[in-house]
Amino acid sequence: MYPAELVKPMREDLTRVGFTELHTVEQVEDALAKEGTTLVMVNSVCGCAAANARPGTRLSLQNAKRPDNLVTVFAGVDREATDRARAHMVPFPPSSPSIALFKDGELVHMLERHHIEGRPAELIAENLMDAYNEFC
Repeated sequence: MYPAELVKPMREDLTRVGFTELHTVEQVEDALAKEGTTLVMVNSVCGCAAANARPGTRLSLQNAKRPDNLVTVFAGVDREATDRARAHMVPFPPSSPSIALFKDGELVHMLERHHIEGRPAELIAENLMDAYNEFC
């Protein structure tokens, strides 16, 4: 568990652009049961989340098409919620950070840590925008 003071700015990186934090299993299930598209960002304290994943995700929202719902779970903080979100991302193994796009509750696009780490935010944003254009 990370201290709340440590993760607060990392959470705000996403909530200030419209993401809803999911802290419980029930919140994850409710979010993924919604019709339309839902982007799930598995947030993390690691450097690639700060340098690549969060900036790339924020940048991707400047696209004409974008997900109907934006939600986030925080790995290492909201354990049960993160585990439940990851259960919906099978067959992909758990990774932090990661970004998943769901359409009507079905996983349609996934970026794992190895797609994020070492890649510039602009490339991550482009990948997500392509997915939005196809599925949103």
